[in-house]
Amino acid sequence: MKKSMVIGMLAIASLAVTGCAGDTADTPNAGSDTGNENEITPVTVGVIPIVDTAAIWLGEDQGFFDEVGIDLTIETTTGGAAAVPGVVSGDFDFAFGNFISVYVAADQGLDLRFVSNGTTTSDNPDKDFGAVVVPAGSDITSPADLAGKRVSVNNLANIGDTTIRYIVEEDGGDASTIQFVEVAFPDAPAALESGQVDAAWILDPFLTSAVASGAEVISYNFQDFDPELDIAGYFTSGERIDTDENLVSRFQEAMNRSLEYAGENPDEVRRIVGTYTKMTPEVLETITLPRFRTDFDRDAAALLGEAAVKFGTLKEAPDLDKILP
Repeated sequence: MKKSMVIGMLAIASLAVTGCAGDTADTPNAGSDTGNENEITPVTVGVIPIVDTAAIWLGEDQGFFDEVGIDLTIETTTGGAAAVPGVVSGDFDFAFGNFISVYVAADQGLDLRFVSNGTTTSDNPDKDFGAVVVPAGSDITSPADLAGKRVSVNNLANIGDTTIRYIVEEDGGDASTIQFVEVAFPDAPAALESGQVDAAWILDPFLTSAVASGAEVISYNFQDFDPELDIAGYFTSGERIDTDENLVSRFQEAMNRSLEYAGENPDEVRRIVGTYTKMTPEVLETITLPRFRTDFDRDAAALLGEAAVKFGTLKEAPDLDKILP
């Protein structure tokens, strides 16, 4: 997360309690463990329109949220940098964000907590939906070779550079010498081809397109970091969790059903992704899907936090007992 965004988050942190409390007070079932089963509660969730969020779109499509009395509105965001302040300010009731984004927010004193999982590394040990790639014929042939090179990531001081630094050190390289450059995923293949960067971290569908154009995979960095790594989940404010347990419980129920359905129906995942992205059916058939599961792998989450502390993204390891449900 950029330093400017952290500062911005801290600036609105003083409004968090007021904003969230006001939101909760307007919720018909606020602060209640039980409610009218016929009650309909409007809920807005901020998500990135990528493959990783397929489960919630499927849940809406299948009526899982309607069944628990939630009138779901999905609003698209550009990532955790927009999702975190959106939840803090009350613009979003819940949002999708990667673990490092929420860890950084907690590290800065914001009370944000996950309520359900979102996306996990693929179940294929030899292929994942994100990778570090280099141009064909590059002298970079292993993670250790990334030392001293320019490597693109979509956000600095986040899950991309944290996992890349970790795998470089595990491979014997000096991660402190990597020059990370912020480049959006759609622009990363062009940055690689033009020589703006020596290597690029790219997620699907842009990864599949880059490899089809000749780029070579150096590391599936999520898989190489930990094959059980959960990448992102759905979170909300601690204020909402403490004062509106009924709504949070209903959201969790619908979200978990959505994750289970997505995990059991990969063809449905590919279909629904085509409704909220510009991916063609041909591309959707070739991309690697993440896993969708309801449980969290705490060991992998702890390892990610420790790595973020080691590389200076966090001041201290996250309190997983508080951040995870």
